[in-house]
Amino acid sequence: MRTTSMPTRPVPALRIPGPAGTPSRPLAGHPAARPERRVPALALALLAAPLAISANSPVLILPDIAADLGVSSATGSWLVSVFGWAVAIGTPLAAALIRRRGARSTLTLSAAMAALGTVAVALSPWLPLLLAGRAAQAFGGAGLTAVALNLAGSVRRMGVITALFGMCGAVGPTAGVVLGDVLSWRVPLIASAVGLLAVPFVARRAPARPAAADADRFDPVGALLTTVLVSALVLVPQYPLPALFGALIAVAALALRLRVAPNGFVPVAILRSPTFGLAAGVTLALSTSYFTLLFAVPRLLARDTAWSTGRIGLAQLVALLVGSAATWGFAAVSGRLGRRTVPALLITLGVLAPLAALVGVWAPLLLVVTALSVFAATSGQATLAVLAAGSVAPEQRPTAIGLFNLCYLLGGAFGPAIAALLAVH
Repeated sequence: MRTTSMPTRPVPALRIPGPAGTPSRPLAGHPAARPERRVPALALALLAAPLAISANSPVLILPDIAADLGVSSATGSWLVSVFGWAVAIGTPLAAALIRRRGARSTLTLSAAMAALGTVAVALSPWLPLLLAGRAAQAFGGAGLTAVALNLAGSVRRMGVITALFGMCGAVGPTAGVVLGDVLSWRVPLIASAVGLLAVPFVARRAPARPAAADADRFDPVGALLTTVLVSALVLVPQYPLPALFGALIAVAALALRLRVAPNGFVPVAILRSPTFGLAAGVTLALSTSYFTLLFAVPRLLARDTAWSTGRIGLAQLVALLVGSAATWGFAAVSGRLGRRTVPALLITLGVLAPLAALVGVWAPLLLVVTALSVFAATSGQATLAVLAAGSVAPEQRPTAIGLFNLCYLLGGAFGPAIAALLAVH
């Protein structure tokens, strides 16, 4: 008996910018090219962006949290460190899960992890359980973000996600203070739970299976070595010598593992792609520059102006919001600029911003520098991620996006450490 299938409306494939004056071309084999219902960009942004609020909200209220828990401020700072570590670790793990099980399975597991962590953070009276809850939140949030970026499908839609992510990160510290004063310090810490509201909507439209068949078995050794390497890199700012030593050992062990399993947890083909290497390297540099200035500019303003702490915080917040919002518009027109023009423009801005901060003592200039740095970083995350994904085979694109986003996150670990060194000298 012959059966017929219902027609489905194809979804636009992931598109990468073409030469100036030519339309962008579809990236064949991407999940978005399958006959699935396209997920609206704002739904993907809602899924991912609230993570940035929970990540940054404790920064200004750590003394209050520590006092309430009966610990020192230094001990309480682990609430920030653990969250950043778990996001960095969870990003490549989520990419591997998407690669083998698909976006829908990853979405379900990540949402469950985030929900479990939220409950622990909301109810835990002890710091160890609170730290465990923050780690679970971050693991789950990293998975939700990975799903959102993989389902974006174009630079324009990627720009919506990264722009709102940047905005949420900018308002995170202020939200922590306001919500902490009005309600409780636990409220801003669980703000990322807002992203769970988008899970049912996204799950109905997410591909149930990976973009391409991947018959290789999961590589637990490669995953473990990658986790050790990322952990060491994240800990470099706190423990430079031991962390660097551990990172070197992990790199050597991972290199040996790649010879045994070239298509394992970290496929060799991705590392050998010049386009991926360029995109990942540029986004690491832009992210590091941004997070360095994020911490350095307020110190420069406090040193060289008579502004109060509140005025400095408000001025920086406005600059960050303006720079993040500009990403949205840039992503919409980047396809007309060409594949070479976009990285060149972002690199130029990424270089000019820190140079201007070094020579400028005029407050408005420093605020413009802040806006340019966040614009370059978030725009790079949106536009270069598509180039990185387009440089590898279809079944490896989730991993490529995950490793690319990991480079952005590592910039968030290195930047504050560099700012601290500059402050000392």
